[in-house]
This record gives sequence, structure tokens and C-alpha cells, in this order.
Amino acid sequence: MVSNRFVRLCEMRLSRSLSISSLSGLPLWEEESLPVQDLLLFEVSWEVTNKVGGIYTVIQTKAKITVDEWGENYIMMGPYYEHNFKTQVEKCEPPNQAIKAAMDSLINNGSQVHFGRWLIEGSPYVILFDIGAAAWNLDRWKGDLWNECSIGLPYHDREANDSLIFGSLVAWFFKELTDQLQDKPNVIAHFHEWQAGTGLLLSRSRKIPLATIFTTHATLLGRYLCAGNADFYNNLDKFNIDQEAGERQIYHRYCLERAAVHCAHVFTTVSQITAVEANHMLHRQADVVTPNGLNVRKFSAMHEFQNLHSMNKAKIQEFVRGHFYGHLDFNLEKTLFFFIAGRYEFSNKGADLFLESLSRLNYLLRVHKSDVTVVVFFIMPAKTNNFNVESLKGQAVRKQLWDTTQFVKEKFGKRLYESLLRGEIPDMSKILDRDDFTIMKRAIYATQRHSLPPVTTHNMLDDSTDPILSNIRRIGLFNGRNDRVKIVFHPEFLSSTSPLLPMDYEEFVRGCHLGVFPSYYEPWGYTPGECTVMGIPSVTTNLSGFGCFMEEHVSDPSEYGIYIVDRRFRSADESCNQLTQFMFSFCQQSRRQRIIQRNRTERLSDLLDWRYLGRFYMYARHLALSRSFPSKFKMDHLNIAPTQGFRYPRPSSVPPSPSASLHSTPHHSDEEDDDTYDEEEEAERDRQNIKAPFTLGADPEGESKHPLENGK
Repeated sequence: MVSNRFVRLCEMRLSRSLSISSLSGLPLWEEESLPVQDLLLFEVSWEVTNKVGGIYTVIQTKAKITVDEWGENYIMMGPYYEHNFKTQVEKCEPPNQAIKAAMDSLINNGSQVHFGRWLIEGSPYVILFDIGAAAWNLDRWKGDLWNECSIGLPYHDREANDSLIFGSLVAWFFKELTDQLQDKPNVIAHFHEWQAGTGLLLSRSRKIPLATIFTTHATLLGRYLCAGNADFYNNLDKFNIDQEAGERQIYHRYCLERAAVHCAHVFTTVSQITAVEANHMLHRQADVVTPNGLNVRKFSAMHEFQNLHSMNKAKIQEFVRGHFYGHLDFNLEKTLFFFIAGRYEFSNKGADLFLESLSRLNYLLRVHKSDVTVVVFFIMPAKTNNFNVESLKGQAVRKQLWDTTQFVKEKFGKRLYESLLRGEIPDMSKILDRDDFTIMKRAIYATQRHSLPPVTTHNMLDDSTDPILSNIRRIGLFNGRNDRVKIVFHPEFLSSTSPLLPMDYEEFVRGCHLGVFPSYYEPWGYTPGECTVMGIPSVTTNLSGFGCFMEEHVSDPSEYGIYIVDRRFRSADESCNQLTQFMFSFCQQSRRQRIIQRNRTERLSDLLDWRYLGRFYMYARHLALSRSFPSKFKMDHLNIAPTQGFRYPRPSSVPPSPSASLHSTPHHSDEEDDDTYDEEEEAERDRQNIKAPFTLGADPEGESKHPLENGK
């Protein structure tokens, strides 16, 4: 258990003022800046220069706005890996002599510490600690952890042992640094997740003078429980936390996480739904919710992202031509591309719900005799041994057919050109000779196929037990001619060097029509956020941080291309039907309607811009300083009536009834025109009609809490 002497609570509020900025009408937080020249900010994470999961995206994309604010007084800290250091970091000397002296102290005592600039946008400084070089201290540091915190680590948990080594090096560094600085400048240390939390725990137990912040991006136990198909959100207050952690053999990790949460001056989570979860799992209420953002790049031409969609869609169409050769009896101009991507957590990421919904969507499209075909991509890394031979053959056949076509076209064009030069109208029956027809017949013969197009692009090692393939067999979606829903399982991350689908992830997303992420456990959810920034509609749920964020700030998310499936207050079958209806309605849209919706989706990207969301991290730093150094950093109450927050209104061109915005039949004209829609006018109204900005404080008086907090 964590000692009470580590827990430091304070009810101070930040003095601030709010106004409207030029950031598409979003509220700008005007405040007195922190005296950054008298402060050092360190951000500690296992994923600094080390891509493992979504935290890497958080710290990488946030670096630019943090460097803009803090300059050389902002340093990231993470583990050292030789390959990552050589390819991602430019080695240099620390600009601060106190930092250099602290590093030298560790190096002189047998540790290896590396300093440089991380080669990402903003080029922040990084300090990387070599875990392997310090492993000889592990037993001694385990004894220190037990003596100071009464937490023991088993010898066989490599990840927990590495986190202890990393945390011990970080705490050692902060001790040397603060001894050098002598209280000026003061130090803020921000720790992400339990792997880095050990450093916070040891720093606080040794009374090192730091202002500390701890951010949990997902609770350890929450992830384990949801992966085990537990009815998690309906039983938050019923779990025996210690017993559940012990049965899963992660009790020591849970203790590290919970201790770090209670030792931090400020505890933050990435979403309100994770804050509710953390309150039950870790028994501390979050001080601040810090939503995850992205660096949003606006194009000089308003609809440039639409052009990128067309270009990348053409690349995906080329892949589809090869993958489905011999069965290409559907019109690619009336084919929609859906996808799901992320870690292969079958139930947590909602792949189970998605597959069942695809089966029902296939039935609806066939019953309504729709001419729309949906090709669905599953981009989830799994164990494979190589590319599927049939998939490689398909791309080879496509390329051979293209080369044959170009050869015949050149001969045809040359003869046509010469005939016209002579002033003759060519005889089309004679302009191609017998050899040309033979070549074309051979090409057609090469495209004959007696087997169905493969469902997966790779040879799976666990084909018989793989969850996605097992469910595909259950629902019977094998890419048959009569199926209007086709499935392509691509069990590795996308790369521009792939011989099958040579596209980076961003290019692929821009070329798709809809991202589907019906997650059951998703503390934030970067994938639908990335779709939004690129102007691609997406499906999320009200159990994801992103979905809750959009429900809070957008009056009618579906009209802006954010479809939110209710997985909290509905049964699994009802949620599945709702997802099916979302996808079927999307298939009924005309091309013009999809273009309009992409414009609206892209307009929401300002909500996810770090220039806006970075304010929550600023607030957390202010709060941490006020709690750790109250005599130097005071925060006065702000006498502003809390508001419910701004909300994007329903688009002005949308009819009052949501059903009126859809066709009553899937058969409609793509050339239809809607005189009520004006992109410039609607975008300007969106910017002007945003309500008063929300405050960062407590809930408004009389406003009900999040439904999960009431146990409803």
C-alpha cells in the first residue's frame, strides 16, 4: 500500500482569462505565462524515441508547441536503444551546465547517459538512459524500492524490472540535478504511464524538490479486464481490485501504478471516461483531463485534401484490381473503402462487433439490390511468415496486363496517327492485326481464376485459431461474387516499400471513405482523430475518449462525419444493428454528399489541434507548481461562471430532421444538386456560432455527472 505521506492534495484553482481566437473561432486561453526562464520542464516516458504505442504519438506531436513555449528549458527523458539513437537523435552537448554535471555524475558512477536532439518537429532535447548498462544495480534497487515503498518485483517480469532500472536512473538524475540547481530554476517533471511512474515514486519518497505530474493513458487493470471480455463499465464499482490484479499476476505492476498516481502533485488522464475508470481502479480522482491532440496542417487551397483523397483512392483501386482479378465484376467507381487499424486487440478494438455488422451490411446491400460494393481492410499486425503467394500473383497479373495494354495502345496510336496524317479515316477492324488480338486474348486468359480472392494478404502462423479469420469463417464472407462486402486482412502495418500495397498509413487513410473503430476499451482513440484531421469520416463509440469528446463539443456529430455507436447503454446486438445502420446509410450517400461530409469532417480538425488542447497541459503545470512550491507560485480563484462548453451547431444546410438528409432509396443520381449548400457560408457560420468556451474547473452547478460516475 502507498503511505499517506506521499499523498499531497490541494484545492487551488488557476487564475486565467478566456477569449475567442482566430483559430477557426476556438477559444484561446489568455494567461500570464509561467516564468519559463526560471523553470526546467522534463517529460519522462518509455516511448521517447521508442515507438511502442499511442503514447509515442502523444509526446511526438506535442513536442512542437511545448518547445515553442519552453525553448531549451524543455527536455524529454526515455530509455536508450542504440538503433533508435543512431536513426532518430542528433547527438550534442547539454546547453545547461547543471544538466551536464548531473549526467557526468551518473556516468562517472558506471551508468551510460546520452544527450541529443530528437529529430522530429520542434527538435526537443532528449536524455536517454541505457537500461542494459545499469542492470547490475537491479538487486540493490529492488531492495531500495522495498525499503522505501514496500513494493516487491518478481525476477521473471522483465518489463517491470526494466521500469525499475529506468525509474532509479531518472530519480538519481533528478537528485543530482536539484542538488546542483539549489532551488533555481525549479523543476517540473511530467511522467507518462506506470513504466515511467517508478521514477516519480522514488523521487517523491526521497523528497527530491520537484513539481510532479503523472498521466495515465489507460489503467493497467482496465486493459486486462476488458481484454478478458469482462462487463467492465457496468461493474466498475464491484471489482475487487487487489484480487483481480493478483489473479492476473500483475499485482506488483498495479502497486507501482497506483503508488505513482497517489504520489504525484497532479494526476491527469486523457479523457473523462478514463478519469472515471481511474477513480475506481486507482482510487484517485483526476485533477485535470488532458485530451490528446495532433499537429494540424492546413492546406493553402481549401479543398487540397479532397485532391489527396482522389489520388490515394486511385492507388487503393490499383491494389483492388490485382487482389480481385478474375472476380472484378463490380464497378470500382461505386466501390467504397472501409478500414479498421490498430493493435490486434480483437474485442477491445471492436473487431468482433465490426465483423458481425459487416455480415448484416452484406445482407442489407444484397436485399436492396444495391450496386455499391464495400471493400473492408483490417490493418492489424499479427504473426505471419510471408506474403500470400496468391496475393503476390494478383499484383503481378495486374502489372502484366497493364504492360500489355500499354504495348497495344502504343501500336494502335502509331497506326492511327499515320492514317490521319495521310488524310484517311482508318478502318478500325484492320488497325489491329492478328498478333495484337492474340496478345490480348492471352492477357484475358491470364486473368482467369478458379479460386476465390484470398481474405488475407499474408500466410498466417495461427490460421486456425486467429480471431479475425475464425469469425470470417463463421459469418461466411469469403469474397464471393454475390457478396457486396469484400474483406482484405492485411496483418502488418502499412509501408510505402510493400510489394502489395505500397502506401504509408497516412496515404492509405486519405484514400479510404470511412474508418470504423467500434472499440469497447479505448481511453482516447487516435485512429478516428487522425481520420478527422485528414477529412475522412469515421465511426467511434461512447466508450472511447475521442467519442465522448466529440459528443461534448459537437451538437450533431454524425452530420460532421463522426458516427458514435452506443456501446454503454445498449446490448451488443443493439450496438451491432446501430453500426450496421450507420454503414448502410453511408453506402446510400451520393458522391456529392460524401464530398460535403468530408468538408465538414475536416473542419472539426481545429478541435484536435495541439495549439488548442495544449492549454490543458499548461494548466496541469501551473497546478503542480502551486502544490509543490506554494510560496513561489500562487493561483487565485477566477470569478467566471462555469459554462457547459462550446459546441459546433448542426450544419446550416442540414434539414431539421436527420432522416430528411438521407435518400429513401439507395438508387439516386450522383449528379444531384443541392442549392441550399454553400461551403464557404456554412464554414463561416460554424466559426461564428460556437457557444461560450468552457472553463477548466469543476462541473457547472446543477449539471449531472458523467453517467459512469452515477453507476447508471
